[in-house]
Amino acid sequence: MSAAHPDTPSVVIVNDFAHVNGGAAMVALESAKGLAAREWNVTLFAAVLPIDEALEKAGVRVVCTDQHEIRTDPNRKRAVRQGIWNTIAAERLAEVLRDKNPKTTIVHVHGWTKSLSSSVIRVAVDAGCPVACTLHDYFAACPNGGFYDYRKNKICTRRAMSLDCILTNCDKQGYGQKLFRVIRQRKQMRTGQVPSGIRQFISISNFSLEILKSYLPSDARVDFVPNPIFVAKAEPATPENNDTLLCIARLSPEKGIGLLAEAARTTGAKLKVVGDGELKQLLQREYPEVEFTGWQNREQVNAHFRSARVLVLPSLWYETQGMVVAEAAALGVPSIVPDTCAARDMVVDGKTGLWFTGGDVSDLAEKIAILKDSATVQAMGQAAYSSFWVNPPTIDRHLDALESVYRHML
Repeated sequence: MSAAHPDTPSVVIVNDFAHVNGGAAMVALESAKGLAAREWNVTLFAAVLPIDEALEKAGVRVVCTDQHEIRTDPNRKRAVRQGIWNTIAAERLAEVLRDKNPKTTIVHVHGWTKSLSSSVIRVAVDAGCPVACTLHDYFAACPNGGFYDYRKNKICTRRAMSLDCILTNCDKQGYGQKLFRVIRQRKQMRTGQVPSGIRQFISISNFSLEILKSYLPSDARVDFVPNPIFVAKAEPATPENNDTLLCIARLSPEKGIGLLAEAARTTGAKLKVVGDGELKQLLQREYPEVEFTGWQNREQVNAHFRSARVLVLPSLWYETQGMVVAEAAALGVPSIVPDTCAARDMVVDGKTGLWFTGGDVSDLAEKIAILKDSATVQAMGQAAYSSFWVNPPTIDRHLDALESVYRHML
């Protein structure tokens, strides 16, 4: 691909991974391809292979430093150094930006804590490029990225990076890991200039913004750009004819799968869990009546939606959006979500689904019992479907909103 003229408006999308391994990466890569189709000069800057082949086919230039995710790097000393300050990534991004005009180049950061580190954000700030950061998680403020105490399995309300926060062992791997994350966060705040050096943030839910806004610079602009949902419009499902609760989630403590399994057992409801993770074997032993499918592809997931009575998101932590709730609504399936998580933004309580008291198994069981009434399920499913398709967060609308933000930045 020939080099674009330095005055051509361009965007450098920064993400730890050059392939889709989760929601944030999916948004980063799909927006890169979509912007390239709209004739932006797009570069994806990443650290971890493999590279999604569809990127270069779409006209996206990919620069990958070919480094480990710090969590899986067998060289733990290297992982610590890279996690705190990734010198290699900083040097490579500086090379990329050297050929760009800072007046016409936006650096859009999606993910940096898994491999790239905040070094890349400091490079962009020093280059004079306007920087946008999508708040896919809480790492802009919280050392463990979730405002969650993994030791007590509950939401953490401490002020991030306060003395109380620093002295609290909240990390699932122990206090040594917590100290590493505190050191990394301090480096990020002081040298990386996150969030102080960023003047444009993109929020994906009002709920998560409320948690984060006191940590962001007072003069920063924040625009709401919801993540795109990739569900084609079709005839709505008929959840009232089904009898299975559906949960789609990573099987880790903060996702609350055990809470849901207990509530399902209490009410005698059938439960299917789509996903994988560290707790899979333990959950299978404790709840043999639950169907655990492992990870499934998009076609299989859609089939599970259509055979479900209701989607339940039992998360014990805040989340930042909860895309599966929107996907369920797009197919006409109501959801039950905690009132302590960002997914509640996508559920009108009592109309398109139900809220339950976060972490309360008895209240969750009560909400499941309410949806044993088929007329209620049918009405909520139809309302969820109608509400979603009035203003669906398609990739085209996502790109329209991004371009509006970019024009303002330039």
